[in-house]
Amino acid sequence: MKSIAVFCGSREGNDPYVLEIATELGKTLANRHITLVYGGAKIGVMGKVAMGALNNRGRVIGVIPDFLMHREVVHSGLSELIVTKNMHERKLKMHELSDGIMTLPGGYGTLEELFEMITWAQLGLHKKPIGILNINGFYDDLIKMLEKMVNQGFLRQENFEMLLVADTINELVVKMETYRPSPKSKKITKEQI
Repeated sequence: MKSIAVFCGSREGNDPYVLEIATELGKTLANRHITLVYGGAKIGVMGKVAMGALNNRGRVIGVIPDFLMHREVVHSGLSELIVTKNMHERKLKMHELSDGIMTLPGGYGTLEELFEMITWAQLGLHKKPIGILNINGFYDDLIKMLEKMVNQGFLRQENFEMLLVADTINELVVKMETYRPSPKSKKITKEQI
């Protein structure tokens, strides 16, 4: 993988370990020469991932919609900043620029981004690995909910298994690098979404 889109919170939350791991993720991506594609802010978990990469000479591409330029306090020291018209265009651009998608702790926006990407994969619109970095069990309850969806017949087991989950950075990166998509998948086009 040459690039990974990271979806995560624009807030820091109250678990310092999340921020520590976010910074470590940025460093890991930089050391592996993997470009970080993220939401473009210098605040929150987003800012920590970017800082970790930039402080280790990594390439960082920020993608932010115009209306969030001030609200999310755009990072001015990125390798590249792309400004989009809206949130949908932001997600599409992040998708286009990445070879895989990783999710860290965050709020509604983070979940919305994760679920749109996994839905596109479920529909066969892309073949990219999608992972959750489950820091301190942050996503344990979400994973239980997804298992309930499988058990009650709303989600196919093979679609549940498309979502890669790991507790450590290295474990998740290895899972993403060795991911083999369903042969039915095809590349997404702008016209399809």
